[in-house]
Amino acid sequence: MTDKEIEQRLRRSRQLATLLDGAWGIPHTPWRFGIDALLGLLPVAGDLLSALLGLGIVWQARKLDAPTTLQVKMLGNIGLDFLLGSVPVIGDIADVAFRKNIRNAKLLEDWVAAAGTQ
Repeated sequence: MTDKEIEQRLRRSRQLATLLDGAWGIPHTPWRFGIDALLGLLPVAGDLLSALLGLGIVWQARKLDAPTTLQVKMLGNIGLDFLLGSVPVIGDIADVAFRKNIRNAKLLEDWVAAAGTQ
């Protein structure tokens, strides 16, 4: 895979993570939220849809041949967020605070950077 293709996949992951976790800011605070937090307001279906959208970043990791351990860690972040999302109020707070998609995009970026230096 070329460097350009790798960068393109990382860019897609970052864009998806930003859309889901940090598209909008709360004025006069450092807090940001995205579609994930809005979907979390819909019981069960919203959390399920959010988890499915988050799989897009895992898909990019798979296409980059990321190690299975990294992919499992990313899936664990999605699963944890899904479980937290099933708890009323706490799940809504977790959607804004945990930011699973940004966390997963960062994991992928860090892995690519480490793999490139070896």
